Amino acid sequence: MGQLIEVILTPARVTRGYMEKLLTGIRPEQAARKPRYETNAATITVDTNHPSFVIGHLGLYPARLLQLAGLDGTSVAAPAEWEPLFKAGVACQDDPNGKIYPAFDSLVAHYFKATDAVFSKLAQVDDAALLMPTPEERYRERFPLAGAALNFMINNHVMVHMGQLSAWRRCFGLPSAM
Repeated sequence: MGQLIEVILTPARVTRGYMEKLLTGIRPEQAARKPRYETNAATITVDTNHPSFVIGHLGLYPARLLQLAGLDGTSVAAPAEWEPLFKAGVACQDDPNGKIYPAFDSLVAHYFKATDAVFSKLAQVDDAALLMPTPEERYRERFPLAGAALNFMINNHVMVHMGQLSAWRRCFGLPSAM
């Protein structure tokens, strides 16, 4: 194992533990709902990402993480039908009848299984792989080196979406996950 990958994986493991806490107490029947509140004039739906969307979106990335390190991501890929629901830029939809998104439990199971597999596979990556040019063109301008792109996607990207989960929890009356 290289030294760089350990610098990347150490905070990613902490983030994974915090994700478990954030998902605690979320009922599957509410996981694909957007918060609503009443005003004198109307019911307002808060246009925010809900847990099903967040965890489904993040579940698309384990295969890409391995590819950034020059590894095959096939074994951790999300089902192909998830891509149009969760890819970057797709709007999160309120799903009161549970007809749009896959079952929350299956989204969560895939996320953690794939994330754990990624951690295990990445632990074997040497520094040279992370110092290669970023293989994906769309990341290359911001992240010229594969290790920089990997670090951002496995840490910062996940934490951005965890902030959405934290705010969603409060809207639904759930306590802090800390």
